[in-house]
Amino acid sequence: MKQLRRLRRLFRPVALPARWVVPAAVLAGAAAGGAYGLLLTPEYAATSYVVVVPTEKSEPTAALGFATAYGRVASQVAVVGDAAVWAGVSARTLKENVQTATSPDAPMISVTATSSDAASAVNMANSVARSLVLNGGHLQASTHVRVLQFSRAVPPTSPVTPSAPLAALVGGCAGGLLGGLGLLVRPKRRSGAPAPAAGPAASPQPRSEAV
Repeated sequence: MKQLRRLRRLFRPVALPARWVVPAAVLAGAAAGGAYGLLLTPEYAATSYVVVVPTEKSEPTAALGFATAYGRVASQVAVVGDAAVWAGVSARTLKENVQTATSPDAPMISVTATSSDAASAVNMANSVARSLVLNGGHLQASTHVRVLQFSRAVPPTSPVTPSAPLAALVGGCAGGLLGGLGLLVRPKRRSGAPAPAAGPAASPQPRSEAV
């Protein structure tokens, strides 16, 4: 029993003074963020652009609609085609690491690929864009629009994942915010000694009346 009590006293949490809560939280958050930035594997992103243009038998608004449709089915078109073979990755890797986006104002599709290897990201983005162009050429007689590659992906010069200093800065800000919130919800200590209990009321003294 005595050893158990000693262990409880040893591992009893130490309550920091209020003025040290925020600085301690900032330091803890910065340390956690820096460690996360050091251990995180750098990720690179590369983007290729595809544009849809109308033919003589189509209206300009049709190109915008087909661009949206091609953007939604880009992953399926890439998997059915030879995009995975061109990129040198599996079909699952291609679907998980390639995202497409369209614009409501222009018939353009952006194909963005992410990977821990910059060259692999470039190959995946360009391969999916090439699949869209080939598929659009096969369907041009029925869709009356042409799918063209507007811009090829270029090798990224820096990763898109945060660096260790940036992660430490974000972690420190988050830690300071949590520390401030902790001070707001921290129960306040009652100050002052409790008021003494009132004793029994003294019985009134009888008045002496002059005769």
